[in-house]
Amino acid sequence: MLLTKVVKIVNMSKNCNFIGLFFLFGLFASSCKSGKTISNANNNTPNPSKLSKPFIEELKQKYPNENLVLVITTYGEMIIRLFNETPLHRDNFVNLVEKKYYDSLLFHRVIKDFMVQGGDPDSKTADFNKMLGDGDVGYAVPAEFKKELFHKKGMICAAREGDDINPTKASSGCQFYIVQGKKFTDESLKTVEYRINRPILHQLTKEYLETSGNEAIKAQYERYQKEGMKDSLTTLKKKIDIIIMPIYEAKEHHTFTEEQKQVYKTIGGTPHLDGSYTVYGEVILGLDVVDRIAEKATGKNDRPLENVRMKMLMIQKINK
Repeated sequence: MLLTKVVKIVNMSKNCNFIGLFFLFGLFASSCKSGKTISNANNNTPNPSKLSKPFIEELKQKYPNENLVLVITTYGEMIIRLFNETPLHRDNFVNLVEKKYYDSLLFHRVIKDFMVQGGDPDSKTADFNKMLGDGDVGYAVPAEFKKELFHKKGMICAAREGDDINPTKASSGCQFYIVQGKKFTDESLKTVEYRINRPILHQLTKEYLETSGNEAIKAQYERYQKEGMKDSLTTLKKKIDIIIMPIYEAKEHHTFTEEQKQVYKTIGGTPHLDGSYTVYGEVILGLDVVDRIAEKATGKNDRPLENVRMKMLMIQKINK
């Protein structure tokens, strides 16, 4: 499921048992003593975490009401929090982590200045010639769009099938991506807003051309399209836009808040995905790991030339 599923592009038990986590710490210490590097030379399996109990307790106090997940990767560790505003995605993700579903899976699709994607079950044992992105768990999760949850850098979001076969924008049951993105300017954000709202403008243009009395304009519009007269068509579209703009402004459409604009200008992200893919978590520690993964050389279908594996562990579970 590509983020073409970006582009082509659910209940659970007690607080985490730290005994297993401490066991992982012991393994990490012994691997350091033996001179092992962060990844296995053959399959780049991530080593156990080195986070301490006091540090984890500090995070639990900072986020007392949210589920926290440790993500150990070939290139470092991340901790993510899952938003309570998206309970279907939160509970589904917790369920999969507790079942160890994500352990040894790959970040199989990496695009610098965009995102890193993983969660395809077929990636666990896939050789480098295998096409990845279509593996799934057999169900989808209904979209949970929240205006206040947007695609800033570090957000955890659900991949999905494209709109042509998935008009409700339901999420993959397992595949996710972490936003890296880039920084934007005021002008470029205006362009993104236009792109997001373009379907509304297209519909209004269609309605205008079908309105009685506009037959001549419609014929002119269609002639420009048929004959490839791009400049003339653009000029005509601008004239129509001026006419339909009051109707457009009265309709509900996507606009970035001042807070969102500031975030996209200073931190960065992928604003063009807002309102189309569910955002349900955030990296709160180890954002540099996303950058390191995004820097990896890739081959066909944006797959890293070196396997980037993951392992996940609940470090705080909140029953809702």
